[in-house]
Amino acid sequence: MKLALNLSLSLFALLTFYDKTFSLTNYQISKICKKEKRVSDCIKKFEEKRDNLKNGDRIEIPVIPYKGS
Repeated sequence: MKLALNLSLSLFALLTFYDKTFSLTNYQISKICKKEKRVSDCIKKFEEKRDNLKNGDRIEIPVIPYKGS
């Protein structure tokens, strides 16, 4: 009984957290890249990272420190 409970809970956890990747939409990418000098290079970079994320490849995400007031 305990084995069946553990098995069902682990299957439930695997199914609920399966394939939950949140990638940027085209609108969000263009909104971010408006501030850059080379908009086309920025868009191309973000779209490449988004495709890599959807394929399951690892990507590097830069961490920008928060500047509080």
